[in-house]
Amino acid sequence: MTGLADIRSTFLGYFEKQGHRVVPSSPLVPRNDPTLMFANSGMVQFKNLFTGVETRDYTRATTAQKCVRAGGKHNDLDNVGYTARHHTFFEMLGNFSFGDYFKSDAIPFAWELVTKELGIPKDKLLVTVYKTDDEAAEIWKKVAGLTDDRIIRIGDKPGGGSDNFWQMGPTGPCGPCTEIFYDHGDKYWGGPPGSPEEDGDRFIEIWNLVFMQFEQFEDGSRRDLEAQSIDTGMGIERVAALLQGTNDNYATDLMRALIEASAHATSTEPDGPGKTHHRVIADHLRSTSFLIADGVMPSNDGRGYVLRRIMRRAMRHAHLLGAKDPLMYRLVPELVRQMGEAYPELRAARALIEETLKLEETRFRTTLDRGLKLLDDELGGLAEGAALPGEAAFKLYDTYGFPLDLTQDALREKGRTVDTDGFDAAMAEQKAKARAAWAGTGESADLSVWFDIADQHGATDFLGYDTEQAEGVVLAIVKDGAEVKALEPGESGWIIANQTPFYGESGGQVGDTGWLRRLEDEDHIATVTDTQKMGGGKVFAHNVTLGTGAFRVGDPVALEVDHARRSTIRANHSATHLLHEALREALGDHVAQRGSLNAPDRLRFDFSHSQALTADQIAQVEREVNAFIRQNSAVDTRIMTPDDARALGAQALFGEKYGDEVRVVSMGRKDTGKGADGNTYSLELCGGTHVTRTGDIGAFALTSETASSAGVRRIEALTGQAAMAELRGRDRALSAIEGMLKATGEDAVARVKAMMEERRALQNEVAQLRRDLAMAGAGSGGTGQGGGAEARDINGVKFLAQSLTGVSGKDLPALIDQFKAQIGSGAVLLIADTGGKAAVAAGVTEDMTARVSAVDLVRAAVEKLGGKGGGGRPDMAQGGGADASAAGEAIKAAEAVLGG
Repeated sequence: MTGLADIRSTFLGYFEKQGHRVVPSSPLVPRNDPTLMFANSGMVQFKNLFTGVETRDYTRATTAQKCVRAGGKHNDLDNVGYTARHHTFFEMLGNFSFGDYFKSDAIPFAWELVTKELGIPKDKLLVTVYKTDDEAAEIWKKVAGLTDDRIIRIGDKPGGGSDNFWQMGPTGPCGPCTEIFYDHGDKYWGGPPGSPEEDGDRFIEIWNLVFMQFEQFEDGSRRDLEAQSIDTGMGIERVAALLQGTNDNYATDLMRALIEASAHATSTEPDGPGKTHHRVIADHLRSTSFLIADGVMPSNDGRGYVLRRIMRRAMRHAHLLGAKDPLMYRLVPELVRQMGEAYPELRAARALIEETLKLEETRFRTTLDRGLKLLDDELGGLAEGAALPGEAAFKLYDTYGFPLDLTQDALREKGRTVDTDGFDAAMAEQKAKARAAWAGTGESADLSVWFDIADQHGATDFLGYDTEQAEGVVLAIVKDGAEVKALEPGESGWIIANQTPFYGESGGQVGDTGWLRRLEDEDHIATVTDTQKMGGGKVFAHNVTLGTGAFRVGDPVALEVDHARRSTIRANHSATHLLHEALREALGDHVAQRGSLNAPDRLRFDFSHSQALTADQIAQVEREVNAFIRQNSAVDTRIMTPDDARALGAQALFGEKYGDEVRVVSMGRKDTGKGADGNTYSLELCGGTHVTRTGDIGAFALTSETASSAGVRRIEALTGQAAMAELRGRDRALSAIEGMLKATGEDAVARVKAMMEERRALQNEVAQLRRDLAMAGAGSGGTGQGGGAEARDINGVKFLAQSLTGVSGKDLPALIDQFKAQIGSGAVLLIADTGGKAAVAAGVTEDMTARVSAVDLVRAAVEKLGGKGGGGRPDMAQGGGADASAAGEAIKAAEAVLGG
């Protein structure tokens, strides 16, 4: 028993036998902690339990938690691949007690598991305790028989804090901790914890047990917590290493399998000169794949930017191994084989992971070579050992998509550094390119009133699956963020009843509206304008505006949902399920929901797909959804465990957290081999409200298909009467077009195609005439600036700049290519006067892109022309300005970029 899978099952199985609930890993994106970018320890999903904000039906838990450290305060990215134990992704095994057991049980549990279940020799172990924690030291002596020299007391650091005293923050829960260390032997350098040589490779911490014993106050004083708790963390990779006879995490079975897969795919040796490259790729494959599986997609800000940084770092190392084609996606099957059983979400998202990695690597590869050449050129002009200027690092970031840490990684191999202050200054100067500060997610601290209500009154009983009218009692009222006893006529606030038929906004479905009436005085009516789930989703809060009467805590009330509005929402939500499956049928199993809106007037569905849908695909999707609406099959709802739902093949939302029971909604009948009996069309985990039969949707009309973000498409659609109106409108428009063409059906289509081809040919002919005239005028000097079409030599770069009339911005790229061919090597800038405004384009021949970027030339010119920005590629860029009369100044500004 030495493999990671065996260690994971042994750990969880041991604590399950000790009365612990085995809780699945939470998603990598924390749902209850806005201070964290990613889950980085096992206790993250239990934070509200430790602070007393939340309670559950268990007081003991054990987990294998997936963690990422690659952004913010907890960032191991720079060291990954170069050390034996740094990772961006790792698994943290842990056991937790929420006011149940404490030190006298936690320490024996740990010792028994380590020495008996895992079989680690006792004489290879030593422990640390906090300097004043006599209780823990005595328990170690009693349970493990450890002598004083193997129980090391750790005090505070000179600057404050201690490795053996944990604090959640300046105030709040805190307490000592004890750590278990493994001695790898004297063949490795290093000393025991607390010694000057403690950072060596000999003594390695394998398990940390935190004792949440005290509450700390602002003045530094502490008192014992009423409910003392346990939080432990064991790095599975470190334990696997020692059990497999190594102190290198990358030599363990799982990492070795990924490294060998990388070596095989690149036809290189796993332990040869490319050893570090393979280690980086193996680590980054895990973090990128799990992040994508949990709903993170590459982007230019927040979590998506961290994902992109990790991806591109791995892609550079693949490039250094000689990979000419995308590599990362080809390694995903091996990762799924190794970890898919423990983490089913990885297996479910395999197609999406592969597509996302392949697309990102393909896009980045187009600029990687140029960026690396620019880096080499910059270094060639520097003194030996000098740091890369920050401006050059920023250009790599801005023009070639190199994150700063990728540049630092490349420089590390050359023994160089980068001027990070200069980089920061360049970044600040160009604020438009600065990535947005991460804003975080989750419920803010000022919503604690809702948790107080949940603790006092329990969860609201939701009746809305079966009825739209009910009676209840007002349990609480909130106004301006605080509980009050009453709302007076004309006031607005939130009313919480013991039960409600109103659906609280969640899962993409908007909250219900309707009315509340006092049973004792029915002319006292409150209009419900929204319903939200608060207090961790337990409390259904009705946002109300009162009419003539008051509402008080304790009032009996009648609750009535707006039936017409709810009906349209139900139709849109059910149509979304059919749409999801229709997209999977048309595009492939990589399609997964990335967001949705089910409102009364429309539906919106975001899904993972990298390309725009064709007209035929759109027609197929719309046709298939309507076919299942006409089928009028029953919509079935069942309650079951998440594991049972997944076994049936139910689709779950990536990154969504599910409880012990889930609601599975199925609709549509088709012999597809899917679902419980092989004939269910759509089968999804969903807590929303739905129609009784698919025919209740009425009709479906897809109104738009657009890009939402990188790798994510968005569809908007209508149902019911609105869909019928949309479809009738299309028919009327088609009839009108046929009337104008004096043709119908396929004849009309053929006639439109012929007209479009004729128009396109005429447009091309006109555009060519304009370009010919422009070239002729430029050659005569009549429209040129600075000597007609003669190119100047500026610092060894031929530069041709022209101001043109009679051409449009669309003509400039073709003219750029013609002028580049004319000069052979160098740069071209063209400014077209388009009715007083200016269109700008610049081009640089391939051999000169490492010395000058077309983007820089365009931006310099555009600034003088009264415009902003401008962008493109190093060899071709475009922009625009408001004042074409400033063309001369714009050309001078571009010359200055070249040093002229």
